[in-house]
Amino acid sequence: MIIVKTFIIIGSLSALIAVALGAFAAHALKARLTTEMMNTFEVGVRYHLVHSLAIFIVAWIALQYPDASIQVSGWLFTAGILLFSGSLYAMGITGMTWLGAITPFGGMCFLAGWAWMGWRIWKLH
Repeated sequence: MIIVKTFIIIGSLSALIAVALGAFAAHALKARLTTEMMNTFEVGVRYHLVHSLAIFIVAWIALQYPDASIQVSGWLFTAGILLFSGSLYAMGITGMTWLGAITPFGGMCFLAGWAWMGWRIWKLH
């Protein structure tokens, strides 16, 4: 049950941060960023929010199938948010495009998280 609680808390905090950053961008950054920088930031928010919800899915699966080793997906989604969305936030605000070299590592974490989730559920049935 500790895994369930952990991922509900992580998912909740992550979604809260994603919504707050989206609102911050819409209200405080819109006039300060170029359209390209704003678009970059918004992609970060979109993937952040989607994968915050994915973390809730991990908690639900962990509750339904305690032996599924599903927590790996939760940690991969969390790492993906930090690397993918975090690098896009930083690029969007600073314009430092070299930060884009970090983004694919976050994307790979997202892909691996979804793959692990599917694999673990497949192995259960």
